Amino acid sequence: MNFLPNNIKHIRTLKGLTQEQFAEDLNVSRSRISSYEENRAIPPIDFLVQLSDYFTIPIDVLIKNDLSKTNNSSFIEIGNKRVLFPITIDGANEDLIEIIPVEASAGYLRGYADPEYIEHLNKIKLPFLPVGTHRAFPIKGDSMIPVKSGSYIVARFIENVQDIKDGKTYIILTLNDGIVYKRVYKELEEHNMLLLVSDNKKYDPYYVKEEEVLELWEFTCSINTQEYEEHELKISSIATMLTQLGVELKELEKTYK
Repeated sequence: MNFLPNNIKHIRTLKGLTQEQFAEDLNVSRSRISSYEENRAIPPIDFLVQLSDYFTIPIDVLIKNDLSKTNNSSFIEIGNKRVLFPITIDGANEDLIEIIPVEASAGYLRGYADPEYIEHLNKIKLPFLPVGTHRAFPIKGDSMIPVKSGSYIVARFIENVQDIKDGKTYIILTLNDGIVYKRVYKELEEHNMLLLVSDNKKYDPYYVKEEEVLELWEFTCSINTQEYEEHELKISSIATMLTQLGVELKELEKTYK
């Protein structure tokens, strides 16, 4: 099925453009835009290329995907690559959160930019979330105690690494490591890298190059799928206290330098 006519009209409307304004931007006639939106004519390949560049959406996405499921004109921008970020809504026009299942987390590295892959993920609704686009990511291992292995981190999409808040936790999709959940510090000006730190100090911090970061998601909340044992709560409390103390000492160190 060719979704192109409806997609042109839908994305144009989301951008707040009339047919006249849109035609002027593309240096074509308004009647030509109208004929494409009403499916009375088929756009030539050079116009599809122009359309793709203007909307910053791949041509195959424009043709093969129903973009009417998006309710705003936000797009993923990572380096020089822009990909449509599909936001799924329910019957009440409320955003739904895509869940990355544990068994498919490895495949997310291949499918994160594929609207069809995202569309087939299971979804949930959490009405208390702040404004933004969210996904739920599975956590493995004990590197970010007190978050237990098997939990899910619900996180908000961040478009630019410059928006990282030092010391906050993020889901990072990297070219070499796939999905990781770490505390992140920017070292962009000097080294063009991010420092990723585990809350469990038995794991060493490590660096990733900025260009290796494919997606960045800021922690919003966690969903624990297992009950905590009493001894885990005590360990977690101590670990949290030490982490907070370390942050306070670093701030004091900056003050007196």
